[in-house]
Amino acid sequence: MTRREFITLLGGAAVAWPVGARAQQAERVRQIGVLMGVADDREGQARVRVLKQGLQELGWTDGRNIQVETRFGGADADRIRAHAAELVALGPDVIVANTTPVIRAVRQATSSIPIVMVGVNDPVEQGFVSSLSHPGGNITGFALVDFQMVGKWLEMLKEAAPDVARAALMFSPDTSPHYYVYLRSFEPYLDQSRLR
Repeated sequence: MTRREFITLLGGAAVAWPVGARAQQAERVRQIGVLMGVADDREGQARVRVLKQGLQELGWTDGRNIQVETRFGGADADRIRAHAAELVALGPDVIVANTTPVIRAVRQATSSIPIVMVGVNDPVEQGFVSSLSHPGGNITGFALVDFQMVGKWLEMLKEAAPDVARAALMFSPDTSPHYYVYLRSFEPYLDQSRLR
């Protein structure tokens, strides 16, 4: 190779390098942490599969331009906290957190990584966000239940089974720390004639 060929090759590489570097930066693989408050069973796997399909429809493919790290905590609070710490330590671009116990654990583990909440009851009342329209902080997402619908549930129950005079709610404070929100939502309907 002559000196002129070498300089031409080096010059061409120097010109092409920024273009190649920009292309690589544009294709940086983003990391998504997913912590599910459900078991690693068929339903839990189906939820993750649907999330990945939705991301792929938006142009985000696991293994190409995103890497999805998934953990399942089930109803085990200690395992949920451990998985939250693991995911935060990985430094993902975003964490998708499913269920109230998971949101609580991830929020305690990080205040800087964006968190998308899914399947959470009344995130404002539980102190996860300031409001649904302007969540503030690093948490955003979807509320599971509109508690204004509680009265409608009771009306539908009464319509379906007119002889029902009593209804019971069962919650485990360990796996449903938000149960008080439900209870408070039912209180206005407890002594009304439409349940008698």
